[in-house]
Amino acid sequence: MAVINQPNSQIKLTNVSLVRMKKGKKRFEIACYQNKIQDWRSKIEKDIDEVLQIPQVFINVSKGQVANKEDLQSNFGTTDQNKIILEILSKGEIQLNEKERNANLQQKQNEFLNIISTKCINPRSKKRYPPSMIDKALNEIKFHLNPTKQTKIQALDAIKVLVEKQIIPIARAQMKIKIILSKKAYLKAFESDIKDNIDHIEETENNGKQYEIIGIIDPINYRVLVGLIENGTDNKIAKGEGSIEVLDMSAIKE
Repeated sequence: MAVINQPNSQIKLTNVSLVRMKKGKKRFEIACYQNKIQDWRSKIEKDIDEVLQIPQVFINVSKGQVANKEDLQSNFGTTDQNKIILEILSKGEIQLNEKERNANLQQKQNEFLNIISTKCINPRSKKRYPPSMIDKALNEIKFHLNPTKQTKIQALDAIKVLVEKQIIPIARAQMKIKIILSKKAYLKAFESDIKDNIDHIEETENNGKQYEIIGIIDPINYRVLVGLIENGTDNKIAKGEGSIEVLDMSAIKE
């Protein structure tokens, strides 16, 4: 709990979140209610009185040190508290308290584990591992989430290590797809555009009029293939000359 000391009164601020901005050699702060800053920035909350605990610019909120007019003028070019507060609120750095930091960290950890869980399977059972088992395996290989780095990139790195170490039987989940192309579309686009997006071709059939290709792909390439086949690529495939169908969402390349 922060306490603001004023000349004739003492204002107690509870559940305070700070937004901080450095200007020149000075640091300026405003005191806001928890969970309201992001609502304001995303325009969900439009009443600034619901965001600010006190409409005042501080040098240090916890010590109750209010910014003087000279500092405001020299660093912001104005002494208008409202204008300065809006600038700090929109551009400043949010200072999270310990409870908020822990909640954010837990949210990132859950997101991290869920990404791995949805992208991997047990190659024997073809089933996905629950996040709790992924977490246990990562602890064994001492792979821990860095909260300052992008969660998705770290999840992909973790998958590589898990597949390499095989603490548990694990493989990257791939998609089995079926592509049907007219003979004209196949001859124009398959070798030059489509084939590079297929990780492994299991079967190809040609009845003289159309080609049917069954293959394994990385899920990231599915949208690319849809764009190439159903939307056409450089006018090589006309609408209706090709189709793509998902046969298995949890396939693996043998």
